[in-house]
This record gives sequence, C-alpha cells and structure tokens, in this order.
Amino acid sequence: MQRVGRHGRQPPEGGPMENGVGQEPGTPEPAAPRAARPRPRLVFHTQLAHGSPTGRIEGFTNVKELYAKIAEVFDISPTEILFCTLNTHKVDMQKLLGGQIGLEDFIFAHVRGETKEVEVTKTEDALGLTITDNGAGYAFIKRIKEGSIINRLQTVCVGDSIEAINDHTIVGCRHYEVARMLRELPRAQPFTLRLVQPKKAFDMIGQRTRTGKSPGEGRVASGKETLRLRTQGPAVLEEGPSPSEEEAARQVDDLLESYMGIRDSELASTMVEAAKGSPSVAQLAQGLDSVLGEFAFPQEFVAEVWAAVCHPKGDKE
Repeated sequence: MQRVGRHGRQPPEGGPMENGVGQEPGTPEPAAPRAARPRPRLVFHTQLAHGSPTGRIEGFTNVKELYAKIAEVFDISPTEILFCTLNTHKVDMQKLLGGQIGLEDFIFAHVRGETKEVEVTKTEDALGLTITDNGAGYAFIKRIKEGSIINRLQTVCVGDSIEAINDHTIVGCRHYEVARMLRELPRAQPFTLRLVQPKKAFDMIGQRTRTGKSPGEGRVASGKETLRLRTQGPAVLEEGPSPSEEEAARQVDDLLESYMGIRDSELASTMVEAAKGSPSVAQLAQGLDSVLGEFAFPQEFVAEVWAAVCHPKGDKE
C-alpha cells in the first residue's frame, strides 16, 4: 500500500518529477537547446581629420549610414562630412574610403572648411580635373593634371568639394554628371566655381596635393578581410581582391578617367565583375546598360574594358 504524505502523493520509484510529471526510469535527460552563435560585432574607430577624440562606430551598411554614425559620435550634421580617408588624416586620395573597409582600418572624416570662389576661363577643351564623389551627395576633386588650366589656379586643391558652377548648385549630383557639365562649358567664356575645402589641422595648412597614379590607389590589401558596403542590402564580409583583380580594376579606373574625367574604384570593381561574366563586348554593353545606363558609356570604352579584363596585356596563350 502506497503512503501519501501531508503534501500529496510521493513520486513514483525510480524517476524524478519534472514539471510535475513523473519521468520513466532510463529516459535520457532532454538536450539543452544549442545557443545560436552570435555574429561578431564589427566596431571601427574614427576621428575627425582636423583633430578630435577617438570615437567608435558600428552597425552601418552603406556610406550614408556610415556618415550618419560618425556625425552622431561627434555631434555634427552628416552633411558636414565631405569624404573619409583610411589610416591617415591627410587629404590623400590614395587612401580614400570607397565601398570597402578593412576590419582594422581607422576612419578619418574630413568635414567642411572654408568656402571659396574662383573664376575660370576655359582656354582648352579639358580643364585638367578628375572628379569623384563621396556616395552621399558631394562631388570633389580627386586629381589635378600637371600643366592644366586648373593647375595654374593656386586656390584650387585636391579634396575641394565642388558646390556650384555659375551659382547653379550641384550638391546631390553624381561625379559623372559634374564632369559632363564641366566638359560642356563653352570655351573662352569665363565661369565661376564655388568650392568647399576640407577643414585642415595645423600640420595640413599650406598643402596643395596633386596625387600621381598608384597601382594600389583606393584598394585594400590583397586577401585582407574587408567589410563591403552596399547601396542596397546588408554589408557583407569578404576577402579583398586578388592581385589580378586589383590590376584589372586599376586599368578600368584609368579608362574611366581618360574617357569620362572621373575616378571611382568601386565602379571599376563592379565593371570588372560584369566583364568577367560576359563572353562578348556586346553582352557586356547590354549588361552595363541595364544597371549603369545613366553613365552612357561609349561603345569603344566598353570594348576597352572587356579587353582589359578578359584579355589583359602580358597574358601568355
């Protein structure tokens, strides 16, 4: 006869009570649910290029969100940021932040400094400017050609943002649109550029940088793990480009400069990927037109891109 205690029936022999239910002898303990592996937190360090304390930012997927995070840290408006460089506070266009950031890179934000106006007379078809943009509405000068019209104007510097042409604001325009506007200006007719220079630290005052071409311009080290920023969708971790991909992107970036007066390492990388997947020039042209039609690439330019990627010089049959 089973005895019943003051507080109720005793548990059955051989098995403990679980959630008020007797467990059969020999029944294995239920396995604890395996905890989901947390995604690593990608935290980057940042400073204002002209000088500031160091801040920490995370949780961005594109350049606009990156600027917003930096602005929040330093209590400024995102529209104050002209561009960012990696691992240097100087206006070094070879260290310009594009669509990839190495996981150990230090981000320096260059903010608006003084505004200046300069009158230019177009005595030649080419002004000698190479334009790029920050992906968030500002086009700026990436290169000044030696001996060019702009090179003779000492007030115009690499890193200056072009805010207006003849009082017509170009804020929000892409670099290729600004380059096209400048190309279409008539010769022998003066025009005015309104420029905004980056705010300078004491050791940067007086610099007038004209960067030359470099094989590593705008690129991260080969094989280095990077955060790839995307215009749409989440940022992704990926390996850095191989040496052959870096060389192909550099050649395409050179073609962009010679045909369109712009430099854009991320656009060049995108075009390299498209060319690698295109068996012919015609298919590459069709693919580029479907996703980058606003650039209106000339046919001869597309042919040179395809040749640079699919039949690079120096390849042995």
